[in-house]
Amino acid sequence: MIEMTEIRQLSDSDLMERIETERESLAKLRFNHTVAGLESTTALKNKKRDVARLLTEMNARNKNS
Repeated sequence: MIEMTEIRQLSDSDLMERIETERESLAKLRFNHTVAGLESTTALKNKKRDVARLLTEMNARNKNS
């Protein structure tokens, strides 16, 4: 899981890159879960929360700018 302190330290371009990579890995996890099933679905839950944290920080920065 990504900590909010780590997210706040990212630059805007790094934040956008991180969002893209996390979304891609979430899509891969979802695909793998659909095809073969995952032993533990907590990985999906954690990945969704990470994406949400990243998007929350991005929206907060856009709102303050």
